[in-house]
Amino acid sequence: MPDFPIVDAHVHLYDPARIDYPWMANVPLLREPHLPERFRAASAPVEVSDMVFVEVDAAPGRHLDEVAFIEELAGSEPRLGAMVASMPLERGEAVLADLESYASTGLARGVRRLIQNHEDEPGWALREPFVAMVGALARFDLGFDLCIRHTQLPDAIALVRRCPEVRFVLDHIGKPPIREGVMEPWRARLTELAAEPNVWCKLSGVVTEADHERWTVEEIAPYVAHAIERFGFERIMYGGDWPVSRLATDYARWVETLDRIVAGSSPEELRRLYRDNARAFYRIEAEPDEGSPRRGERD
Repeated sequence: MPDFPIVDAHVHLYDPARIDYPWMANVPLLREPHLPERFRAASAPVEVSDMVFVEVDAAPGRHLDEVAFIEELAGSEPRLGAMVASMPLERGEAVLADLESYASTGLARGVRRLIQNHEDEPGWALREPFVAMVGALARFDLGFDLCIRHTQLPDAIALVRRCPEVRFVLDHIGKPPIREGVMEPWRARLTELAAEPNVWCKLSGVVTEADHERWTVEEIAPYVAHAIERFGFERIMYGGDWPVSRLATDYARWVETLDRIVAGSSPEELRRLYRDNARAFYRIEAEPDEGSPRRGERD
């Protein structure tokens, strides 16, 4: 385990009694409240000092309700340091009012729209209204979380190149086909995406792409190692992907898995992976003696 408190750059918090999440109908393990006190219990014995909330694919039209709900939770959970909200960017300029409302909240740091939900629509993320609104995020000092399947990496690369002023982070290392034991073309495409300097990468949601019951560290390691090699310790960050990660692992096991894969890394590299990079990307305030960016400062 890291010998310092870590930042979890990918946490989902929700209560289906407050906001509906239709996709959970087929995932009964997740269709129950997952709130900060439950995260605290699940993440032990790992010490998590800060967390980044990432949207949970709420029912259509509920994206601002989800923002309000997380703002409410943050009133009693000081570790909630940043939010990545869902915004229907495909609506083009019609979403600007919602973006402005969201950007005015204290936790607003990024936006995510689940491109993975449109895997059967090649080019969906390259339609002009969507591209224009992703590009507009720079005006609000908001980043964009790329949540895609590995087959969508070419579209993600094209989107990034069309929005050079926006900071992107790739969720779940692009969801490679680990279950099938296949590396290409994911490996080559990830290399191409990593060459874009405004893209970072989350080491999150990896084991859920493997066999949930039988995955091994040895099976996971080549994919994680390639992501680290391509992005470097300067542009990677840890994400727990809780509670979706519950489908394949408990919290501590995922941290232990990463620990084994990055064994031999320097203390500075480990601090970047587990803490500093997430704070820089999401502008999370750090303790004064840690030498990390304060909230509101650009990295």
